[in-house]
Amino acid sequence: MNETTIQALRTAAQCETIQLENGMTVLVKPMEGYRDVHVICGTRFGSADCKFEMNGVQHTLPAGVAHFLEHKMFESEEGDAFAQYAAVGASANAYTSFDKTCYLFSTTCGVEKALDILLKLVSRGYFTKETVEKEQGIIGQEIKMYDDSPEWRMMFSLLQSMYHNHPVKDDIAGSEESIAQITPEMLYECVKAFYSPANLVLAAAGNISKQQILDAIERAGLTHEKPNVKKLPIQEPFETVCKYREFEMSVSKPMLGVGYKEVPPTTENQLKTALICDMLSELVCGAMTPFYRELYDSGLAGADFSGEFLCIENALCLMFCGETDQPEKVRELLQQEIDRLRCDGVNEELFMLCKNQMYGGLVCELDSTSGTAGALCAGALKGYTLYDEMSCLVNLTVQDIDSALQTMLLEENSVSVVIRPESEEEQDD
Repeated sequence: MNETTIQALRTAAQCETIQLENGMTVLVKPMEGYRDVHVICGTRFGSADCKFEMNGVQHTLPAGVAHFLEHKMFESEEGDAFAQYAAVGASANAYTSFDKTCYLFSTTCGVEKALDILLKLVSRGYFTKETVEKEQGIIGQEIKMYDDSPEWRMMFSLLQSMYHNHPVKDDIAGSEESIAQITPEMLYECVKAFYSPANLVLAAAGNISKQQILDAIERAGLTHEKPNVKKLPIQEPFETVCKYREFEMSVSKPMLGVGYKEVPPTTENQLKTALICDMLSELVCGAMTPFYRELYDSGLAGADFSGEFLCIENALCLMFCGETDQPEKVRELLQQEIDRLRCDGVNEELFMLCKNQMYGGLVCELDSTSGTAGALCAGALKGYTLYDEMSCLVNLTVQDIDSALQTMLLEENSVSVVIRPESEEEQDD
C-alpha cells in the first residue's frame, strides 16, 4: 500500500476506543453532520457456544439457548424494553448468530435514556418459570416458521451433512425439544458467564460523544466481578457426514446446495481466511463472472444462485445455493469451474473487480451510522479493527486466492443437498 492509501484507510476507520476497568470494550465514532445515533452492544455468546466451564464447573446447553436468552433479556420487572425504547423515541432490535448476540437501537432524540435502557437490558436478567414457559411457546412457533423457509432449511441441511458434532449443525433457534429443556436457572448461569462487562463490546456512531457513553456506563454501575469462563472445544472429525441429501418442500422449482467443509483457520489467520472465502464465493459464481452468466443465460440457474461462507471458531465452510431445474448438471458444472480456476489460476482483472467491489462495500458501510457501529462491533468481537479489515483486504493478492484454491473447494470434501417440489399427492393432502 502507498502512503496515501494507508492514510485514507486510517481516516475512514478511525474511532475512539476505550478499554474500561471492568473489561468492557467501548468504540465511539462521532459523525459530524449526522442527526441520528446508532448503538450496538454485543456479547461473544452465540448458538455454537453450548459447552463451557465457569469457575471450575462444566455446563452443557441444549440447542437454542443464546437465541432464547436474546428474547428474554428484553423482559424485566419494569416491563418490556421495546415499549421503553418506544417511549423515548428509539427503535430497537436484536439478533443471534453462531458466535454472538447483539442488541441495538437507533434514535434522533433521547440518547441518554435509550443508553440507560440498553445497558440495563444487557446487565441483568429476569426469568421465572412462567415467563420461560411462555417464551418456549412463542419461539416454538418461530422455529416452525423457519422450517417453512427453503433457504433456511437448505443452509442447515448442508451444515448437517458436513458437521458431525459442531453446534453449527443445529438451528440457531434450536428445536422445540431442545428449548423445552431451558430453565430460569440455566439462563441466569449464561448471563453470569457471558453478559459480564468483560465479554461485552459497545459501539456507537453518529451524533454522540464518548462522554455520553461513559456517563451512561457509570450510571448503569457495570462493575460485575468477572467470572472465570472458558469455552470448551468441540471434537469434530474432518470427514463429512454424508455426501448427498434430498427432500421435498413446497417450492416452485428444485433448489441445489453444494457445501465444502474446510480446515478451520487459526485465530491469527481468521480475518484473512474470511476475506479469502468471501472473495472465492464471488470469483466462482458471483454476478460478474462468466460462469454465472452462463448459468443464467442458459436457464440452468436462477438469478439467486450465489455463494456464501461460514468462518467461526473451529468451523469453516463455503456453500453455493440457488434454484435450478437441473441440479445434477449445475452441480457438475460448478465443480468443473472450480477445478478450472484451480488449474488455470484466477483472472487478475476479475480479481481486482471483486476486490474493489468488496472494498467499496466496506467504505459504503461507513456512510451510515448503523453500518459504522455494526462494523466496529463485529470486528471488536472477533478481535480486530476496521483498519485491520480494510488493510488486510487491500493487501490481498491474486496469488493468495490461487494458493487457497490448492487446498480448498475440493470435491472430496463436498456435500450436496437437493430440495424438490412436493409431489401432487402431497400437495393435495
